[in-house]
Amino acid sequence: MQPRNMSMSGVVDLAAVKAAGEAKAKAEQARAQAARTGGTGAVTPAALVIDVDEAGFERDVLQRSAEVPVVIDFWAEWCEPCKQLGPLLERLAVEYNGRFLLAKVDVDANQMLMQQFGIQGIPAVFAVVAGQALPLFQGAAPEAQIRETLDQLIQVGEQRFGLTGITVDPDAPADAVPAEVPAGPYDALLEAAASALDANDFGGAVQAYKNVLTDDPGNPEAKLGLAQAELLGRVQSMDPAAVRKEAAEKPDDVNAQIAAADLDLVGGHVEDAFGRLVEAVRRTTGDERNTARLRLLELFEVIGPEDPRVTAARTALARVLF
Repeated sequence: MQPRNMSMSGVVDLAAVKAAGEAKAKAEQARAQAARTGGTGAVTPAALVIDVDEAGFERDVLQRSAEVPVVIDFWAEWCEPCKQLGPLLERLAVEYNGRFLLAKVDVDANQMLMQQFGIQGIPAVFAVVAGQALPLFQGAAPEAQIRETLDQLIQVGEQRFGLTGITVDPDAPADAVPAEVPAGPYDALLEAAASALDANDFGGAVQAYKNVLTDDPGNPEAKLGLAQAELLGRVQSMDPAAVRKEAAEKPDDVNAQIAAADLDLVGGHVEDAFGRLVEAVRRTTGDERNTARLRLLELFEVIGPEDPRVTAARTALARVLF
């Protein structure tokens, strides 16, 4: 396969103010957590190259991408160009000293990830920045071209999202991982939030879940509960007939489509909700596109990242974005 450069134009969408603010907040949160526990989060050079599978993708790629750009190398044992590109990327990951993390994905063992990224041939190299994927290049590209692409990626991560990379310490223990704040005793808060949700006190539930996430940003139960409470709070005062009528009459109105998608999801029409917002992203540009994209990501949280309908919608979203 001949190398094929891919546009970095997708970064324009990633650079929207709100998305950048969220990414910066996550990065600052990670640094603050390390400071509170007295840790540096330092890793050995060997830890800059990791093997990733479908089960660990959210943790090892999506979550880490709020701290450092993650470059993904899609490869297979039978692929001869992969055997040349892989070692080069591994050497560059060590040389760049924490400015990016290299995640290696064996496509034979991870067919779902290959399909989700729309991989047509390997080697294929993507990046994930602040939770969003963008293609870099395909084929065994020359080292000079790869360096130029990596430099551009790192610059975007720093300037747009405040991603400062990860600290590398050659003397760090081999199993060192970034420091995390131990989860606190949140049972009472989560129970209060669930009770508020059952009582249709959506504002109270939102605040209770946010209280948990302030101290434990990755708490899965609180993240799911918050997404559900916010959704239910949005739809409780809607007139379904009026919302659907407006959405049908105004296919290019992002706010109308977002409101209808919320109703779709609450009504159990998950694919319809996702499809409506993917189409809204396709039709729009600039702030309107980013508004539709962010609402779609919020609805993904309601359903959960492991649901196959979320996986399919992420693939569709990537296609219209890139």
